[in-house]
Amino acid sequence: MDMTKDMLSAPVKPSSQAKAAATDSAARTIIASEATAREKKTARLRALRLEQEAIQEKAEPAAKSKKPAAARKR
Repeated sequence: MDMTKDMLSAPVKPSSQAKAAATDSAARTIIASEATAREKKTARLRALRLEQEAIQEKAEPAAKSKKPAAARKR
């Protein structure tokens, strides 16, 4: 196998701008994925809360049929 100049030279280091761009890209990807996960969780929890509130509203009229504490005899 013949030795070439490319085989003997040291690998080229990436520039600081390239490193910064790679870091920025990775950070933006992570932040975007976390934001998406947070929005999904918020939507899921909101749906559950609204469902619970609807169930409580249905059950609430039965609970209101009791007399208020001030109207009861002692």
